[in-house]
Amino acid sequence: MQGSNVDFLVHMEVGLIGTGEDADRLLQQEAARAKQLAGMGILRRLWRVPGRRANWGIWTTDSVDDLHAALASLPLFPVLNITVHPLATHPNDPGLPLLQNPTNNP
Repeated sequence: MQGSNVDFLVHMEVGLIGTGEDADRLLQQEAARAKQLAGMGILRRLWRVPGRRANWGIWTTDSVDDLHAALASLPLFPVLNITVHPLATHPNDPGLPLLQNPTNNP
């Protein structure tokens, strides 16, 4: 990926996909596409919501348009209810390196 990366917190609720072989095939295609997006550095983390057909993920792209293209490439996209939260760096983030985080400097 080129340019300045933007991180997004993405929530997905999976709608009805049916049952049987067609649903199984769709889920396999979804897993394969997620693996491709992870390999490209776009889908960085993914957590499931216990007891629901939902997940939260950290996605990284160069733009909102690139994020939309990645999400739209998912085989389940037509049945997904997706909420996107763009993320910005926080100056008090304890995960920032020492020199970038002024609250951690002695």
